[in-house]
Amino acid sequence: MEWRPDRAAKKAVYKQIAEYIEEGISTGLFSPESVLPSERLLAKELGVNRSTVVAAYEELQSLGIVERKKGSGTRISTDIWGISHKRIPNWGRYMEDGSFLPNLPLVQRIRTENQKRHVINLSSGELAPGLLPREQFKTIMATIPFLDHLGYDHPQGNAALRTTIAEHVREYKNIHAAPSSILITSGAQQALHLIIQCLLKPGDSIAIEDPSYCYSLPVFQSAGLNTLLLPVDQHGINPDDVIALHKKHRIRMLFLNPDYQNPTGLKMSPARRKRILEISSEFGIPIIEDDPYSLTSFNGNVSDTLKSMDENGNVLYISSLSKIVASGLRIGWVIGPSNVIERLADAKQQVDFGHSIFPQWAANEFLKSSSFDEHIHMIRKELKERRDEIVTSFQRYLKDNTAYFIPEGGIHIWCRLTHPVNEQQLLEESMKRGVSFLPGSVFGSQKGYVRFTFGREETDVIGEGIARFADALAVCQKNDNV
Repeated sequence: MEWRPDRAAKKAVYKQIAEYIEEGISTGLFSPESVLPSERLLAKELGVNRSTVVAAYEELQSLGIVERKKGSGTRISTDIWGISHKRIPNWGRYMEDGSFLPNLPLVQRIRTENQKRHVINLSSGELAPGLLPREQFKTIMATIPFLDHLGYDHPQGNAALRTTIAEHVREYKNIHAAPSSILITSGAQQALHLIIQCLLKPGDSIAIEDPSYCYSLPVFQSAGLNTLLLPVDQHGINPDDVIALHKKHRIRMLFLNPDYQNPTGLKMSPARRKRILEISSEFGIPIIEDDPYSLTSFNGNVSDTLKSMDENGNVLYISSLSKIVASGLRIGWVIGPSNVIERLADAKQQVDFGHSIFPQWAANEFLKSSSFDEHIHMIRKELKERRDEIVTSFQRYLKDNTAYFIPEGGIHIWCRLTHPVNEQQLLEESMKRGVSFLPGSVFGSQKGYVRFTFGREETDVIGEGIARFADALAVCQKNDNV
């Protein structure tokens, strides 16, 4: 046998052997009438341990490709081709080999747990049902006009909505943008995907905050990017760190969340915003500014965004209605140079032929109505009450077990456990008690942290959620001390 497994490959040797045999069966290299080599013989021919061949044969057996009988050896399954010579695809291998990576198993598990009714959800980054403008949207949908056009809309999104967003960002964020420089996306996350797929290539180095929501997204790894980390302190990232990384790695793009950053809740200082823009201009590094939370500022003061300070067109600005109106609308947008927006729009059209006209129409009606401003004032007040409740609950139930920064906006609070415990065990113990949170490792390199979302649950259950978490933490600390 001339073929040999590649020991330098990332794929396990037993999987390489299983795939080789499966391909050999398909091509006729291994005859359906013959017995496959014995475990000992094949191991000797390939120069591997017998246990490796056993694992390969077990893999093929689990897929129904071979049959194994003690004393008779390993044979190709008698019904592998079926009556009409058809085979079932090895879907497991297809899923494993796909280039688009799945979410972390831990994140998948938490999302599954959150579907259970008894779980107090302190992990999902969205607004509570009571904070959604349901009555306003009932009124809007009851007055939906007869639509003359139900076909595909403009590749960049509905023209009326883009005009309204241009007015919205000028009024609320001092960003001056023409409708032609705006692309409507399915939330901010699609905007990130489009930017990564259209403007970067495998091997490019990009920099993100540490910790950061971006750290949790497999899309960077799927695209083959070299992801570099910029530590966050109480004033945001240090501009000097950007220079140091760029000199070493030639940063192609910088991803930032300057206002009520996810997960820390911190705001980047005005001085650092100014310096970051100077560095961007000096080295020609594009900045992707993700701004889902700035309008939630509890005191009503909205800081200057990087985009509003950008005089050279270096910033691509992403925002959405997900964190301030309703995540289910799936209305987000990107603002940038017109030629870049056209490139992103072309890619989006290839994926979905543009956004549905119905949520665009509803979002446009709500954004241009007086109800929007009333809604923003309401969620600022309600989110502050929830923030205060979770801080009070920390003081009541966790006492000296956590240290935390109290955010002045957003929906998240970032906590350091003063006595670190096993992260996986803490999550399991919390889920047993019916409360979910996100471990800090999901967001970056720092250990011993957790993120709670105070925007997802109603105020009266937040305290109970923290009490359950405190019970779980106590069990984990006791186990660590035994």
